Amino acid sequence: MLVLEDVVKHYHGLGEEVRAVDGVSFTIAPGEMLALLGPSGSGKTTLLLLIAALLKPEGGTIRYDDRDVTAFSQEQASEYLLRDVGFVFQNFHLMERVTVVENAARKLLVSGVGLREARERAIPWLERVGLGDRLAHTPEQLSGGERQRVTIARALACEPRLILADEPTGNLDSARSSEIVQLLRSVAHENGACVLLVTHDREAASLADRRLVLRDGRIGEAEPDGDPHDPFTVGRSTPAAI
Repeated sequence: MLVLEDVVKHYHGLGEEVRAVDGVSFTIAPGEMLALLGPSGSGKTTLLLLIAALLKPEGGTIRYDDRDVTAFSQEQASEYLLRDVGFVFQNFHLMERVTVVENAARKLLVSGVGLREARERAIPWLERVGLGDRLAHTPEQLSGGERQRVTIARALACEPRLILADEPTGNLDSARSSEIVQLLRSVAHENGACVLLVTHDREAASLADRRLVLRDGRIGEAEPDGDPHDPFTVGRSTPAAI
């Protein structure tokens, strides 16, 4: 289980304080996909980086599998990110001039899996995201949407128990977006993974088991019957929605 309690991360500069994450609390149970909605600049990516131990909070605790993520050493954080977390980055972070299948197998290779086994484990995930015919291509030969799907396959190939997806459908059309979100949901339900889907797309978020809204660093509950033209309608605003 992933548990956040009163997590705080503020940025300071030029005489201004930005409350990116301002007392956030929630839980994600094994087998659950939680969608976190919010406009650009609301603190969504900062929150993912905190959960992934790529940033340190100024206050509060983050626990995964009964371990205090906020207390990890650099070595522990690296191991956690490698072994436990599947992170779908917005900016792809693919290796240029390296084949799709080897990009998707990258975390497996870094964790010590042999090349042949890593390829064999990555290929089914590439097929599931619709890239079975692109295995020998390199990122330079792919569209933005195809690159996005490689990052998703890479995140899932290690079969992580915690999946953090930062706008995974941002470069995809509506049909492919639905397929990807359904895939993430099936991974949660079938593998008992905790999945946090960060998005500004209410349609994608509607496929999650539960939805919250992050605005100005604070959590509120998404109104299921809110204004359909306002994807960030917030109901009960609260620093702690569990």
